[in-house]
Amino acid sequence: MKVSVVISTYTKERCEDVSRCINSLLNQTVKPDEIILVLDPVKDLIEFYREYVPSEVKIVESSGFGLSNARNAGVMNARGDVIAFIDDDAWADRHWLERLIENYRDEKVWCVGGKIVPVFDGKRPKWLPEELDWIVGCSYRGMPETKSEVRNPIGANMSFRRRAFEVAGLFRTEVGRYGKKLLSGEEAEFAMRLKKMMPDAKIIYDPSAVVYHRVSKSRMKLRYAMRRAYYEGYSKAILAREYPLGVEYKYLSFLIRSTINKLLKLKLFELIGIIIVVACVMAGNVVGKIS
Repeated sequence: MKVSVVISTYTKERCEDVSRCINSLLNQTVKPDEIILVLDPVKDLIEFYREYVPSEVKIVESSGFGLSNARNAGVMNARGDVIAFIDDDAWADRHWLERLIENYRDEKVWCVGGKIVPVFDGKRPKWLPEELDWIVGCSYRGMPETKSEVRNPIGANMSFRRRAFEVAGLFRTEVGRYGKKLLSGEEAEFAMRLKKMMPDAKIIYDPSAVVYHRVSKSRMKLRYAMRRAYYEGYSKAILAREYPLGVEYKYLSFLIRSTINKLLKLKLFELIGIIIVVACVMAGNVVGKIS
C-alpha cells in the first residue's frame, strides 16, 4: 500500500516549522512513498521552498489560494493508495504512518484520523481548558480515548483512501481556511459527503496515531479564540444547510456538563473561556444562517 503525505503552506515565515514536519516524515518507522509540499501560487514562495526543502520532497503549486485548494492540489498530484494530511506547523510521532496504515487492513475503512497534541510556545493559557483545544486545531476533551468510529477527522492529522476522492470528489473550497479568514469544516463536509454516498464506509479515529501541533503565541490570545470560534459557528451554519449536526449538539451537551463541573470546582478562568467561546460560536452561527 503506497502512502502519499501532503503538507501545505502559504508563507516563508513557517519555513522552520515546515522543515521540522518534513524531518519527522523522513524518520517514520514506515516511510511515506512520497512527500508533497503544496504552495500558494506565488513565484517567490515557490522558488524559496525549492531551495529550502530536501530534493526528495515534491513541490506542487496550488491552483488557487486557501487550504482547501492546497489540499485538492495535493490529492490531484498524489500517487499513493492512501493520502495523508498533516499541517505545516505540526510534526509526526515516529509511528504515525505505521499506526494509520494498520487501520486500512479493514477494507471497509476509508478514512483514518489520529490524535493531535498541542505544544504551546510557553504555558497553556489559563482561560483555555482542554475541552476547547479544537480552537488551536487539536484533539480535545470529549473525543474518544480509544479507537472508535467517528463522523470526521481533524485536518491536521487525517488520511483517506485515494478512492474516496474518486467517489466523493474534492474538498469544498468555500468552507476551508483562507488566510486570516478562519473558516473551517472542509474535512467534516468531505467525510459526511463520503458517508452519504457510501453508508458502509468506516471513518476511524485512532488516538495511537499521534502528531504534535505547535501553538504559537498569536493563537494563545483570547482575541484569536474569539475569531476562531466565530468562524467555527459560521462554518457550521453553512454545513447545516446540507447535513445534520448531531455531533455538535452532543459536544455542546458535554460542554455544558463540563462548565457546571468547573463552576463547582471554581475554575473561573476556564469557565470564562468556555462562556466567551460558546457565545462567539453562537454569534457566528446566527450570522452564517442569515447571510
